[in-house]
Amino acid sequence: MRTAVYAGSFDPPTNGHIWMIERGLEMFDRLIVAIGTNPVKHENFPVDDRLEMLRQAMAGRDRLEIAHFDNRYLVDYARRTGADFILRGIRSPHDYEYERVMRHINADMAPEITTVFLMPPRDIAELSSSMVMGLTGPEGWRENVRRYVPPAVFRALEASTETGG
Repeated sequence: MRTAVYAGSFDPPTNGHIWMIERGLEMFDRLIVAIGTNPVKHENFPVDDRLEMLRQAMAGRDRLEIAHFDNRYLVDYARRTGADFILRGIRSPHDYEYERVMRHINADMAPEITTVFLMPPRDIAELSSSMVMGLTGPEGWRENVRRYVPPAVFRALEASTETGG
């Protein structure tokens, strides 16, 4: 059974993340979407909220697990879960350079785990959680942001702006 881990902060999940998850489900027998905690990143949403947004966005998908890990290297988490692959997205030259280096470091730590890169289609290639958060709030934001996130995430963003969170 081919198992992959697709990890990120998913803060919040975007349609680009959903595209990666759907492609991962096409490629692997089991896909673990894992929210990793990055201590240098400011969190827009608590981990539990992001887990719930992903669960709602991906409801009914077989062979998919949604989880959280922290204080652990991704390759160690992949090894612990029985994954043979790490799935990563490449949107830009900057992503490529970063992911290329991480692939080599991960291979040094766990040579049995293969990193697989996917490049999203043009219409979502520039999409990021940071971009979504940057668009959220000003007058007219709903019409702009709605196209970039799953409905469950859009509802969470609306609730967050209404409560000032």
